[in-house]
Amino acid sequence: MTDKKRDVKSLIEKESPNLNNLLDPKEVQEFKELTEELRDTWTKKQIFRTETEMRFSVLNDLKHPTNASKYWQCIREQDTYLENLMHLSFDYRKQAARVKWLSKRIETEEDEYKKECFEIDLDRAKFDLAKMELTAKDRMREIKLWSNLKKEFDDGSFDTQNVNQHQLESYHKIMINRKDALGTHASQPEIVNVLGQLKTIEKLKKEKLLSNKKTYFLDNDKKDG
Repeated sequence: MTDKKRDVKSLIEKESPNLNNLLDPKEVQEFKELTEELRDTWTKKQIFRTETEMRFSVLNDLKHPTNASKYWQCIREQDTYLENLMHLSFDYRKQAARVKWLSKRIETEEDEYKKECFEIDLDRAKFDLAKMELTAKDRMREIKLWSNLKKEFDDGSFDTQNVNQHQLESYHKIMINRKDALGTHASQPEIVNVLGQLKTIEKLKKEKLLSNKKTYFLDNDKKDG
């Protein structure tokens, strides 16, 4: 798919005369003069998050204080965009089929009113296809960015196959951050919720540590025997 295919300049130019139904002649002329600028706006507008937004909005250190938690959040985000891209592909195929159907109906339609309606639907369908193509391009951009971020955070210090392995440590740091962020005006339910989760995590970590020590001693006993 080329950038030219995503370009809506021709669609804008084709629709310009019909704007006389909505705008004053002077405004229509101003619109025509802005066609190139509007094409530029269309092609470079932001649709989804930039890398900067990914880092400070999604992967910030308060919500994801460890490389492991950042990595697994990248997994979730990338998977969401994969699903969205697949569904968009299905929608695109359906809309492309509609374009073919409308084109054939226009060729055979004898009723002038129906033919005009089909032509309008065809122009709209083509515009929707161009929008889908632009959206797909930006979805793919973000999928690749999540891939790069996954590689960055995969430092070899955690399990990249089992999400559960890192969570006690990551959630412990998250809840400490939340506790430290509690202000003097925090409500009692907020305090109970944060401190309750923090206490539970610390208890689970202690139990896991004791369990690991117990397993270690048992293993040593077997070796000694």
